[in-house]
Amino acid sequence: MPEVLKAPLVVEFPFTRSLGPVQSAFLTGLRERVVLGVRTSDGRVLVPPAEYDPVTAEEIRDLVEVAPTGTVTTWAWNHAPRRGQPLTTPFAWALVRLDGADTALLHALDAPGPDAVHTGMRIRIRWAEERAGAITDIACFEPYDGEPPQLTGATGEFEDPVTGIVAPARLDYTYSPGRAQTAYINALGGRRTVGERCPSCRKVYVPPRGACPTCGVATDEQVEVGPRGTVTTFCIVNIKARNLDIEVPYVYAHIALDGAGLALHGRIGGIPYDEVRMGLRVEPVWTEGGRYPDHYRPTGEPDADYDTYRELL
Repeated sequence: MPEVLKAPLVVEFPFTRSLGPVQSAFLTGLRERVVLGVRTSDGRVLVPPAEYDPVTAEEIRDLVEVAPTGTVTTWAWNHAPRRGQPLTTPFAWALVRLDGADTALLHALDAPGPDAVHTGMRIRIRWAEERAGAITDIACFEPYDGEPPQLTGATGEFEDPVTGIVAPARLDYTYSPGRAQTAYINALGGRRTVGERCPSCRKVYVPPRGACPTCGVATDEQVEVGPRGTVTTFCIVNIKARNLDIEVPYVYAHIALDGAGLALHGRIGGIPYDEVRMGLRVEPVWTEGGRYPDHYRPTGEPDADYDTYRELL
């Protein structure tokens, strides 16, 4: 039985956003160990605060302080915390209505086990030792049976308010190619590029997917293509990517390998970036031990006629 290929993949980027006056006051308040909500025209207090009334859609700015104590309205036990979650030991995700609020806030509740958690239990905020103006300034909630503490009287006016946040977005997953892509990857290990031909429209797809995206029929006839090809279109990259040791500017292009029915992408090297052009004939350059071409370079052939690749743009 052929080996089942798989690889861990991570998609990650920092999401940066500016804050309006309401969110700025809320996050700055957390930094100062104060929880602020916002009051709607009908008297409801929303925590976390919203900038617009979810019922009437009117703008709301009336900030009001609520207590750091509250009541669990519902919860779910998390027996296996994941990377980046508030606690490293099992905990409960809880919706907590803080005293003085009419809506619930979702956060972690530190408890010894699910038997120690129940709807209606009283809790309080456990503040993080180091706070910077983020929801993580609330380290978690913890059980509490005392009286609500005295409010500070904060109105939302703070020195050095938080005006923006950077929230990292990350997705970890394991990718496993199917039969068609496994054959494609294995061929690359031998410095060959193979696609699959559709039995209906006769197009050769590289990389293959196991089915024709146009006709919807299965593909299994393997066809070796390339190794040379034609640049169909390209872009000049001027921003250096993290963990990518390539000096900018450089060119990334769609390349129609000879015999292929669509273009794949690859980096163009061996030529000044401002001399790359549509129709340029290129060939792959492999590095020692590489599983795929490092880049493509000009072959020195005359440029391809536009009519030979216009359907592949």
